[in-house]
Amino acid sequence: MRAARATAAAVQAVGGVPTLVTYSTLPEPMAEPPRPLARAVLGADVWFDFAVAYQLYSPAYRAAVANGCVYVCLTAMDVDMMVRTIGRVPYGPMEEMARVLTVDKRGDPFWEEEKTGGYAQMLGGQTGPMAFRESFEGVLVFDGAIWPPDEIGLVRSPVRLTIEAGYVTRVEGGAEAAIYDRWLRGFGHPAAMLMDHACYGFNPGVRRPSGRILEDERVFGCMQFGIGATELGSPIHSDGVVLGPSVWLDDEQIEDAGRYVHPALVRLCREMGVEGY
Repeated sequence: MRAARATAAAVQAVGGVPTLVTYSTLPEPMAEPPRPLARAVLGADVWFDFAVAYQLYSPAYRAAVANGCVYVCLTAMDVDMMVRTIGRVPYGPMEEMARVLTVDKRGDPFWEEEKTGGYAQMLGGQTGPMAFRESFEGVLVFDGAIWPPDEIGLVRSPVRLTIEAGYVTRVEGGAEAAIYDRWLRGFGHPAAMLMDHACYGFNPGVRRPSGRILEDERVFGCMQFGIGATELGSPIHSDGVVLGPSVWLDDEQIEDAGRYVHPALVRLCREMGVEGY
């Protein structure tokens, strides 16, 4: 609540009219919120969502954005996270890094040709390349974090996913892999097993996973993958984190074991004061 009240105070300081709405945590993200919130956001210019079970992709979110609302996803944000990921971060070079890494802006699921009307605004330190869902092939190993479901969070035993034509066909590993496999298949919807996006994480305020997905998918040097194509009707969306990836664009390597090596990115890492650059 300190983070929410501080945000409300900042809104008032710039001439806005802050309104705080609280409700019990929902069992899953993307579920329809209580009616008072769903109706309130239809009249909002900006909606800061601090809920653990975020409203991104929910019916209320889609209605609010269609009505011109800017939705800011700050799920599970607290004071510590806010200071590390916003207050102490040099946003200029971090935003430039997002522009360099986003080879094709259409790859960013929240990018708009023109920022007019409603849209989603995410916490800084993450962007993604154009993702053709059915082109994902191979083995994907989550070794940082997975959420949802609530039963996992931090990954203690790597979870291996076999991907064929964009769909998760097999989940292997220890107890967490069994939980994840049962959870994904439990929805009985093919789009719940479909890869949705791939993103780079590069917020210098996040150096290790915490179990809170908002910052875990921005661990500096990580890659994050979304499963569950909501645009194609998936009832769920889950995110998993790969720590220390090596990445090539064609024959040019841009990241080696979680360390950016492309000269343009190394320069920005230095401007952000990231240790080791």
